[in-house]
Amino acid sequence: MSEEVQKPRLLIVEDDYENQKFLQIFLKRKFDLALCDSSDTFYEKLNESKFDIILMDISLRGKKDGLQLTQEIRQMEEYKDLPVVGLSAHAFQRDKDNAYNAGVDIFLTKPVQNDVLMDTLLRTLEKKSKKEVL
Repeated sequence: MSEEVQKPRLLIVEDDYENQKFLQIFLKRKFDLALCDSSDTFYEKLNESKFDIILMDISLRGKKDGLQLTQEIRQMEEYKDLPVVGLSAHAFQRDKDNAYNAGVDIFLTKPVQNDVLMDTLLRTLEKKSKKEVL
């Protein structure tokens, strides 16, 4: 009987449908995925399941953007150490600074190469699991 390896749970926070489809197709090989498209559905998903990492689009439509959501979870005891990879079409230094100040672990700009995205997610997870061991 083969043991099924448990894939890490990834929450993708992305409001663009085309990007959602692409990310799902590409990331499902290595991750168990859940998707949400706004701050409204973000907390529903977060409370439904335990996630290992979040891929956060910084500029979300709706009441709150990815920066606000990241800041909020950084202040919650159970999520303060959850790795967050920020993703944005805005590549200005100011945008990077804002993302890091909000609490993202790493910041990537769109369009991001597939292998860079996958690598970044896996490395960020690895770093977190090393921290937990220490």
